[in-house]
Amino acid sequence: MATTSLDSTANAPVTLKRHGLFTRLWHWTNVVAVFTLLMSGLMIFNAHPRLYWGHYGANYDYAWMEIGARGQPAQGYLRVGPMAVQTTGVLGVWQHDGAVRTRAFPHWMTLPSTYSLAEGRRYHFLGAWLLMIAGIAYLGWSMINNHIRRDLLPGRSELRPCNIWQDIRAHARLRLPRGQDAAHYNILQKLSYLLVIFIVLPVMVLTGLGMSPMMNTSWTWVLDLFGGRQSARSVHFITAFILVVFIVVHVAMVFLAGPINELRSMITGRFRLPEERR
Repeated sequence: MATTSLDSTANAPVTLKRHGLFTRLWHWTNVVAVFTLLMSGLMIFNAHPRLYWGHYGANYDYAWMEIGARGQPAQGYLRVGPMAVQTTGVLGVWQHDGAVRTRAFPHWMTLPSTYSLAEGRRYHFLGAWLLMIAGIAYLGWSMINNHIRRDLLPGRSELRPCNIWQDIRAHARLRLPRGQDAAHYNILQKLSYLLVIFIVLPVMVLTGLGMSPMMNTSWTWVLDLFGGRQSARSVHFITAFILVVFIVVHVAMVFLAGPINELRSMITGRFRLPEERR
C-alpha cells in the first residue's frame, strides 16, 4: 500500500495510490472464490447438518452442533452443545414456492439453490482451486514486492497492549482513522488480515483437502493432525464461520469509512484521505 501523493495542494483533498493492481485482482478473485465456497459448502452441509468430534459420526451419535426440524408442524432449531434456539423460517424449516422445506440452510444461501450434493461439490472444488491459485500467486508476488512485510507486519510499538487497546476503543466509538493515519492499515486491520491469510485460510484449505476423497487416502496425516475426519469437518466449518464474521465486519467498516471512497480504492487503486477532525 504505497502512500505517494497524487494531489496535495492546500485546497484539494489528498489522493494516494493505496492498492496495487495485483492486490486489487487478488481481492476481487477472492470475493468470487470465497462466496462460491461458502454457498456451495452450505449445500454440502445440508446433506448431513450435524458436526462431531473424532473419526466417526452418524445420525445416532452425539453431535456438538446440529440444525434440524422436529415436531408437527415442523419447527426449525439450531443446537450447539446443550443450548438450542428456534430458527423456524430461517434455518431448519423455511418456505419456498409455497412449500415448506426442512433442510438446514434455505435456497438463497446455497449454491446451487436447488438441492444437489453433486453440484455443490463441483462448485466447492471450483472455488477451492480458484482460492488456492490466487493465494499462491498473491504470496509469491507479495514476497517479491515486500507487500506483506511493508504493509501488514506490525511494528513493535504497534503491538504494545496500550496501543491495541486504544485502537479498540477508537473503533468501538466509531472514531475511524482520518488524515495521514488513514493512509496505512491500523493494528486491528493488520492483525485481522494476518490471522485470515496465514491461519484461517490455510487451516480451511488443509482440512478441506484432508476430507477430499482423492486426497485422504494419500494424505492420511492431515486427518490425524486434526484428530479424525469428523474433527477436520468441524474445524473446516468453524474456520468458515470465522471467515463469515470477518467478511461482515470488513463490509461494515467499509460502509462506516465511506463506501464510495473505499470501493474506488479497491477498483482503481486511488484513495482519497478523509479530512482531519477539527
